[in-house]
Amino acid sequence: MPAAGSIVGNLKPAICFRKVWYAFRMGSWGFLSNHGRVLLSLAHDPGMRLRDIAASLGITERTAFGIITDLIAAGYIRKHKDGRRNHYQIQAHQPLPEPTSRERTVGEVLALLAGPGPGLGPGQPSGEEGHR
Repeated sequence: MPAAGSIVGNLKPAICFRKVWYAFRMGSWGFLSNHGRVLLSLAHDPGMRLRDIAASLGITERTAFGIITDLIAAGYIRKHKDGRRNHYQIQAHQPLPEPTSRERTVGEVLALLAGPGPGLGPGQPSGEEGHR
């Protein structure tokens, strides 16, 4: 036990509490929504199964299916059947959905986060050419 009035003795519990509180807070939110995380997964592997998407993101298959359905309906991805498997192509030229970011495209953001990937599709605008 440190001596009374010791700076180390007084700060250690506060530092531990801050670390625990910070870890708790950081575990409850992230910079990307699940929709963004699914897009990022598909940019890495356009043939990824729903089961694998769900497992890698810690969501249910039903949630992954709903997100894929949302992204298809919004025009951000296209689904192509290949036998019993689905392959997804990200429509990299689409603008971001946020009103303040409409000048940027999905492809630009995914390229920034993941680098160019097979899921972005050949010939899609990127960089300065993709601005609207």
